[in-house]
Amino acid sequence: MSELAQGPVVELHSVSKTYKIGAVEVAALKHVSFVIPRQRFSMIIGPSGSGKTTLLNLIGCIDAPSEGSISIAGQDVGALDDNAISDFRAQNVGFIFQNFSLIPVLTAYENIEYPLLLLGMAAKERHARAAAILEAVGLADRARQRPNQLSGGQRQRVAIARALVKEPAFVLADEPTANLDSHTGAAIIELMRHMQQKYATTFVFSTHDPQLMSHADETFSIRDGKLVDHVSRGDAP
Repeated sequence: MSELAQGPVVELHSVSKTYKIGAVEVAALKHVSFVIPRQRFSMIIGPSGSGKTTLLNLIGCIDAPSEGSISIAGQDVGALDDNAISDFRAQNVGFIFQNFSLIPVLTAYENIEYPLLLLGMAAKERHARAAAILEAVGLADRARQRPNQLSGGQRQRVAIARALVKEPAFVLADEPTANLDSHTGAAIIELMRHMQQKYATTFVFSTHDPQLMSHADETFSIRDGKLVDHVSRGDAP
C-alpha cells in the first residue's frame, strides 16, 4: 500500500465541474463533498447522466474540478502540475475497466509487469512482484498466454493483478463485472474482496450490478450532479 494512504483515500470539498459545449455551459457536478475511508469497498452509483463518470475521472486524477478541492491519499492534487499529476496517478491509482483494457500483444505476465516498467522499477523487483501477484490471482499457469487465449474471467483477473501490482493507494474499478456472467462475476467479486484484504488497499467502484452493490461498505449515490445519499456499513479500519 502507498505510504500516503494512511488517512482517508479520497476527500472532496465542494467540488463542481462545468463543461463548455459550444456556447453552452453544462454543470456535470455541483458542490459535491464526501470522504472515502481507506481499506473499504466503496461504490459510486447513479443513473446515466448523473455525473458519475465525471466524478470517477476527477477521483482518478484524469480531470480537474472547476471549483473545490480534491485530496487523494493525503495529497491536494490541485497543487500539482500536469507532469506531477501524471506521476502521482501512475504511483497511487490503479484502474480496472469493464472491457479489461489489456494490451493484446503482451502476455498476462507482461500486462501485469507493464505498470512497473513505467515506474522505472528494477528488473528483479518487477519480476518478483509480477510473479507473486499472478500466483495470488490464480493465474501462474497462464503467465505466457495473451488476452485472446484467456476467458473473460481470466482477463479480469489479469486486470485486477495489473491494478494492484504497483501497490496503489486505491483501485478505481469502472463496472468491473459488466461483461461477465453472474457466476464469473461472483468469483471476481470474491477475488477483489480477497485482494483488498490481502493488500490492505481500497476499491472504489462505479457499478449498476446488484450483486457487487450487495458487498458495499460505503455507497455514494449521485443524481443530477449532486450527492443525494451516503450509506456506510460498519466502521472503517
